[in-house]
Amino acid sequence: MNDPVPPAAPASSPPAPISQESRARLYPLLARPHIHLSGPVDQTMYTSFRDQLKEAPREGALVVAISTLGGDPEVARLMGDEIRLMREYQQREILFLGKVAVYSAGATFMAAFPVDKRFLTKETRIMIHERLMTSTINLSGPLKTLTATLRAKLHEIEHSVRIEEEGFRDLVAGSEIAFDEVCKRAPENWYIEAGEARDRGLVLDVI
Repeated sequence: MNDPVPPAAPASSPPAPISQESRARLYPLLARPHIHLSGPVDQTMYTSFRDQLKEAPREGALVVAISTLGGDPEVARLMGDEIRLMREYQQREILFLGKVAVYSAGATFMAAFPVDKRFLTKETRIMIHERLMTSTINLSGPLKTLTATLRAKLHEIEHSVRIEEEGFRDLVAGSEIAFDEVCKRAPENWYIEAGEARDRGLVLDVI
């Protein structure tokens, strides 16, 4: 007599997808940023950044939230450099949270954070563009001095292009976006929605 065949084990149900709400709970600190930055990226924002940094906890993870339509890229680089120094010399985990708009100099600031430390809120857009310059050159005087004036302006432009490219490389490092794609799309003002930024590895998640 054949042994009875044991009943088949019930098929295991696939794991339930992680909802947007539960995913947000994985990052509780993001709901209470330590530093809130909003408005033009300028010296006023830098002062606010420094003041809030003084009041932030001295240990543990730090969350910096920003919403901006842009501003001074050098101020953005300055704030980003201070974030980098804290991360490297104090071994702090510092998280970036972009809210609503991370345009222009805001993206420059975001580039100071590794891709796995970047987050965006839903419906946020990133906008990347080339640096802008408005300048008038007045030529007056001996011809040799005019040549030097033109060369000085050319050197200024060339140096600004190098700084811009350094920022683009930092922005996409570790993501699926190639440096050449940024260079190609930046002249047209490249807007990236939060979901696309997450899917292409530019940020870790959308909350």
